[in-house]
Amino acid sequence: MWKPRRKKRDGLRRLLPIREQKDSGRGVFTRRALLIMAVQTAALGELGRRLYDLQINSGDHFAKLADRNRTSTRLLAPPRGLISDRFGTVVAANRTNWRALLLPEETTDVEGTIERFSSFIPLEERDSTRIARELRHKRKFVPVMLREFLSWDEMARIELNSPSLPGVMIDVGTTRSYPLGPLLAHTVGYVGPPNEQDVAKSTLLALPGMRVGRAGIEQSQDQLLRGQAGSVQMEVNSVGRVMSELDRQDGTPGDELALTLDVGLHQAVQNRIGDMAASAVVMDCRNGEVLAMCSTPSFDPSLFDSGVSRAQWAEWTSDQRTPLIDKTVAGVYPPGSTFKPAVALAALKAEVITPTDRFFCPGHYDLGGARFHCWAKHGHGSVDLHLALKYSCDVYFYEVAHRLGMERLADTSHALGLGTKLDIELPHQRAGLIPTPAWRQKHKHHWNGGDTIVSGIGQGFVQVTPLQLATYTSRIATGRAVQPHLVRAVNGEIGAQIDPQHWPEMDLNPHMLKAVREGMYAVVNEQHGTAPKARLNLPGITMAGKTGSAQVRRVSRAMRESGHFNSANLPWEYRPHALFICFAPYDDPRYAVSVVIEHGNAGAEVAAPLARDIMTDTLLRDPVNHKTAPGQTVANAD
Repeated sequence: MWKPRRKKRDGLRRLLPIREQKDSGRGVFTRRALLIMAVQTAALGELGRRLYDLQINSGDHFAKLADRNRTSTRLLAPPRGLISDRFGTVVAANRTNWRALLLPEETTDVEGTIERFSSFIPLEERDSTRIARELRHKRKFVPVMLREFLSWDEMARIELNSPSLPGVMIDVGTTRSYPLGPLLAHTVGYVGPPNEQDVAKSTLLALPGMRVGRAGIEQSQDQLLRGQAGSVQMEVNSVGRVMSELDRQDGTPGDELALTLDVGLHQAVQNRIGDMAASAVVMDCRNGEVLAMCSTPSFDPSLFDSGVSRAQWAEWTSDQRTPLIDKTVAGVYPPGSTFKPAVALAALKAEVITPTDRFFCPGHYDLGGARFHCWAKHGHGSVDLHLALKYSCDVYFYEVAHRLGMERLADTSHALGLGTKLDIELPHQRAGLIPTPAWRQKHKHHWNGGDTIVSGIGQGFVQVTPLQLATYTSRIATGRAVQPHLVRAVNGEIGAQIDPQHWPEMDLNPHMLKAVREGMYAVVNEQHGTAPKARLNLPGITMAGKTGSAQVRRVSRAMRESGHFNSANLPWEYRPHALFICFAPYDDPRYAVSVVIEHGNAGAEVAAPLARDIMTDTLLRDPVNHKTAPGQTVANAD
């Protein structure tokens, strides 16, 4: 009969001694218990280690992660530094600008959020292009500006629909404003949004509302004006809507700059010039402070911050009077006869003439088969340096330039500040040109004697800027190598340049300077001088100066000898430029003025009276005379 095998095993077990059965059971139980205990101990140990790591070692980290779910931190653009004139009149300020920002890290659907936003607040094509570009190049925690200059209605619309606009917030910032509009546009400059190259150089520029200087002082002093970024921490809900502001650290504003300019004087100069295409510079010839820098016509600099329309840009660029160019530093002109004092100083220094040497002027100068005419058809007869400057005799300076040579003339001209870049806080400055045979050869052309001759009267290839003319006049007046400058103080701290002793004396004999100054005095004050209309009508104050008329189109010999030629009858763009340089008071020079009127025809007729009026305004505003209070505009007094 079949029996279960279990019973057989049980039978065998009963045959074992009782002690062996107990030992066998205890051994099996002990191994299992130890295995289980070991596993449990290892698991509990790992759990304890993990809990310790989470709570002790990584507690701060996870606390921050948890805090991020309810807070949002972003950087704040700092206010741009203010710019004022020497008397505290603000010429570049900041005004409130409400704008809509998007934090990409706080929305899972950036494109959808922007699309919904545009259904409430329409975006122009250029805005959409800019937003797409910034999203590609900025990190997710950097806000992207959707729209700025929001109205109250637009802000209310955004707030009303904020639940469907995760990551969108209203922010208040600043934008640049220019209270005086076009008056100081060229000198102060303007700002514009940063481009990709700007952001690559400084991450601060990635912040919404940041602007970069694009011209004038705004550009040259951009680093000082930017400031340091701040930050704000806000409490947000699950959809990223701002619930409250937890902490704010305002940015450090940019430095405040005080310029050497006098707004009241600048306005007076502008009134004198009117609507002419012209430029004028007023400079303190003792220390190089520029008091007025006028370039007309001008433009509204605030348009570059908000965006220039195509129509406006087309109007500016098509205007032959070039309103966008700062003529004082970027306009280059033949100096004409205003260059003759430099020729005289170079010749005196090189000892090729003395003040008493006389040359005969028959009305023309012949060299190598070519004839060069004097402006006086019948000539000036026998003249020395004094008379040559007084009458502005071309033949005298033809001969002097021929004896001197261009290399030595160029060296002295550069030392006087002509044909070279000046150390002033303005970008886009042009150097002009004092030509030499080496320069001519570099351009694959041969230098001939005629080039030297016409350079002697400031024609040919010679080109200078109005600022260079004012600097050159200042150096003649004082004998010091003053440099023009525009920044007078930074955060109230005045620079060392205001001290006249700061500037070294020039390497020119005082007797040479005296001879040239006396000739310039004769131009204005002696009988038959070329600029009697420049004479000052101020008791006890006289002025020295020099006229200039610079041709922009060659006048043929036949036209000159016809007896019917009159440059005033030419089309405007072909008429000569009218120039005048001067300094006053003559016996104690304090101010230098340069005037360039584009196609003004005759320096003695147009530029000289204008320079006289500008110098009169300047002297009346001088605190020494106590005529007007600082900042007060002088009325036109003809």
